[in-house]
Amino acid sequence: MYRGKGYLAPSDFKLDKADTTGYPMDELGAVIGSKIHAKWKILLTDACHSGAISPEDTQSLNQTLSTLNQSLFSLTASRDREQSFESPDLQGGHGVFTYYVVKGLEGEADFSHDGIVTADELAEYVRTDVREATHGQQNPTSDRGSFDANMWLAFVPSTAAPATPPAPKFGSLIFTANTDGVEVFVDNKSIGVVPKGKPFAVPGLAPGQHTVKGVKMGYEPDGPRQETVYPGTDSAVTIKILILRHRDKAASDSLDKGIEYYQKGDAPNYSKAAGQLEKALQLDPTYSQAAYYLGLTYSALFDEDKAQQYYKKAVEIDPDYLEAHANYAGMLLDIGDVDEAIRQINIVLVRQPDHAVALTMLAQADRLKELYPQSIDAARKAIRLTPKDAEPHLWLGDSLRLTGELADAQSEYDQYLALSNFDSHLAGQLNYYVLGSLFGMGKKHHAGTRDIWRELRSLALFGLCDCEYRQKQYDLAIGYCQKSLTYYSKDPYAHYALGLSFMHKAVDTGTIATLGPALVHFQEVLAINPDMDEAKIARQSITTIQKFLQPH
Repeated sequence: MYRGKGYLAPSDFKLDKADTTGYPMDELGAVIGSKIHAKWKILLTDACHSGAISPEDTQSLNQTLSTLNQSLFSLTASRDREQSFESPDLQGGHGVFTYYVVKGLEGEADFSHDGIVTADELAEYVRTDVREATHGQQNPTSDRGSFDANMWLAFVPSTAAPATPPAPKFGSLIFTANTDGVEVFVDNKSIGVVPKGKPFAVPGLAPGQHTVKGVKMGYEPDGPRQETVYPGTDSAVTIKILILRHRDKAASDSLDKGIEYYQKGDAPNYSKAAGQLEKALQLDPTYSQAAYYLGLTYSALFDEDKAQQYYKKAVEIDPDYLEAHANYAGMLLDIGDVDEAIRQINIVLVRQPDHAVALTMLAQADRLKELYPQSIDAARKAIRLTPKDAEPHLWLGDSLRLTGELADAQSEYDQYLALSNFDSHLAGQLNYYVLGSLFGMGKKHHAGTRDIWRELRSLALFGLCDCEYRQKQYDLAIGYCQKSLTYYSKDPYAHYALGLSFMHKAVDTGTIATLGPALVHFQEVLAINPDMDEAKIARQSITTIQKFLQPH
């Protein structure tokens, strides 16, 4: 600091000529903020007092540059008024900060063992090891909120765990029909005429739900209805043509237009879909499919009142409309009405005990009700029916973990992560979790299906973190929870588990190096949700750590 201003001081720096021999930190902030146009920016500063390099009082550079959204990762060697140490024992005289930055980028910071060092992992590694090496006298700093935790800093294949084959990205529907001359449509596109009794395969379909319909001249169509495609799996679909046509053609045309708009998957088209579907229901008040798709559409528009109205209408018109009961149950789980959701699920299972989606929802509902044995039973039934479907493995893992079956829980979480191993952009585009069929994850808080996919993966990784924590494997727990936060950075439970793991590691190793990270994560818990049950322990832990870290 010189005259209240921070400078980078090279070897030829002269204090009386700071303006010409040093580099002003406010200028560095301006250059990085406005002149460098890149998706990700990285600033590593190894200098004494590098925490005090902002133009305003003693605020850190990280705070000054925090307005750069998620583009800048700034890691500085020390806090304000701290030294940055060097040692001849570190490969010929490295600064401690630089030494551990290099070691971290070489793979030491790859906590998740995926062959990639992320910004979050490097920051955690450098903070911990520099503190330990300097006995708490030097504390590297970074602002978690100012960078994308997923930012890749190094690719180190040698640190990756043994490779597993990537999960298949596509599946197939296998159609059979009860009569000849049935034309089958998938997502409003004809895939051909299915002969009676002969399987007709449609491969290469994206995971998720697809609209299918069977049509024969002079008869009521079978569908449209939703069928789920599972990756790497052939799913059987039976088309039944039974009833001579009597539906109003204008109503049928409006239904088809409404479904076409619905499948486009955005708010303007959902609104257009609602208009067409309401028209179909006005033309034919007994059109249960129009009511059902109105339920789906209004659920996608987050209008739960209208969604419930139309789901109820669909099952009133046709009490055996199992798909309507199932999706109604999914929406009820989503808004927290678990008891009514279970009632709707049971209606489905009484009529079709092998309904895999209903069993998956029941596994989640029972888990939310803390009925863990029932949840485990439902999840295992769903897995036997659809072993390549990821979601029942997640709820099975959760219920096993919460009953203390940690090894089995870890296996199920691993299964979920492998089966849902889709590129995040692809998952969103393919509607792997279809809006209107989301089971209890609070979709009002998400921008779209990609966010649901990320949150579910975060939940599985948190489960693995908690399993390792309970087994006192604190390093492994830290790695899993850090990875969990890369998918959903505002999970207070993951921050809480990280705080506990770092604190227990400090006790086990007899050093204070990990107390700093523990403090950070407990503070994050209070920032995200100060009213959760764990917040009381977080506050107590913060007070204890702060007293312990105070100079004596």
